[in-house]
Amino acid sequence: MTVPPTTPAEYWDRYKPHRGEGDQPAPAVEHFCWTPYPGHGPGAEVLGTPRTALELGPGDGVELVYLARHHGVRGTGVDFSAVQAERAGRWWHEEPGVSFEHAEVCAFLSGRQTSYDAVYSMWGAVWFTDPERLVPLVFERLKPGGIFAFSHAAPGDDAYGPQPMGGRWLEDRGDLVVTRWQYPPQVWADLLRRHGFVNLDAQVVAAPEPAGRATLLIRGERPA
Repeated sequence: MTVPPTTPAEYWDRYKPHRGEGDQPAPAVEHFCWTPYPGHGPGAEVLGTPRTALELGPGDGVELVYLARHHGVRGTGVDFSAVQAERAGRWWHEEPGVSFEHAEVCAFLSGRQTSYDAVYSMWGAVWFTDPERLVPLVFERLKPGGIFAFSHAAPGDDAYGPQPMGGRWLEDRGDLVVTRWQYPPQVWADLLRRHGFVNLDAQVVAAPEPAGRATLLIRGERPA
């Protein structure tokens, strides 16, 4: 029986657990997807032609490995979950130019001087981190002309700003709250503009079927 998490980090440690026998195999690296539907919607072209990239909340690390294999990108993934970071590092330790680290993303960004051509996140850490803290840190770690792009579920009409997540382990738990920040496209664009980003694009990518969940995709550039 799985022990319920008591902290947000432990919650993410239990995300997408292996339910099969033996060691969990590495996932296939077939697509670079901003949406939860493989092969649907925009791909790696959103990031331009970076030589270096940082992924915030990479989970299984598939997109970072895709960039390395298909575009020659040297990339780092930083994840709040020790379990996710260790697993991705174990799966992909032989991939040239790919590495994974365990850290809270704001602490990682503020504690390093490395700069990147692209910083991105798919339904990951950007969704779950206060943007007033995160966005200026991302801006500082981007090279001139660098791209910041992220996606998360398109918010419903009743969702605005920081919202507590529901679901397993989170219902009726005053001691454990996992927060996600939800804004419509124009609010995200305005927030990035206020922190110095230009050439902003904010769009909603419809799901491939009517009952599916749409994806919010935001992109901005640090001035060259």
